[in-house]
Amino acid sequence: MIVEIDRESDGRWIAEIPDLPGVIVYGHTRDEAIARAQALALRAMADRLDHGEAIPELKEVFAIAS
Repeated sequence: MIVEIDRESDGRWIAEIPDLPGVIVYGHTRDEAIARAQALALRAMADRLDHGEAIPELKEVFAIAS
């Protein structure tokens, strides 16, 4: 997934993952914003799984053994 990063005029960094609506975070540093976005993305995907929603992004991650 693509993490888009930008710096706000007040110096904070903002990171967003457009493929996962609602995954947008701020950080004091670029690395902190990226880490927070990645963590939130994982939580969002776990929540989707818990609720039985499909996550197309995971088709490349897991293989189901027969």
